[in-house]
Amino acid sequence: MKKELKIIWATMASLILVAAVCAIPPTLPHSTATHEQTAPTQSVSGKIAEVQKTSFTLSIGPSHTMSNLGQQLQETQQKSMTFQIDKNTTVDGKLQVGANADVTYREDGGKFVAISVRVS
Repeated sequence: MKKELKIIWATMASLILVAAVCAIPPTLPHSTATHEQTAPTQSVSGKIAEVQKTSFTLSIGPSHTMSNLGQQLQETQQKSMTFQIDKNTTVDGKLQVGANADVTYREDGGKFVAISVRVS
């Protein structure tokens, strides 16, 4: 009888262990891709209205176009967009008020982050 109880207890313990292991969700390795790499890029052209140390504002009028995922969109009214500049932003030319600029950017948490700026 003692031997049978040991077998029953060993079987019960094994079943409980298997159930506990199956209940633990599998862990996936963390993705090394950053948000920068996965966010789609967009582009816009306009006139620089303001320049700060870590940002600049672009005035976009009716004669300027925006590109979103390969589609050209014509602006019908004047508006402005403020772009953040970070260590990864490349600037071709000098950011100065009144200059025309082509900006490639991404959205990050509701902010526009400039990827590249070409000032003409």
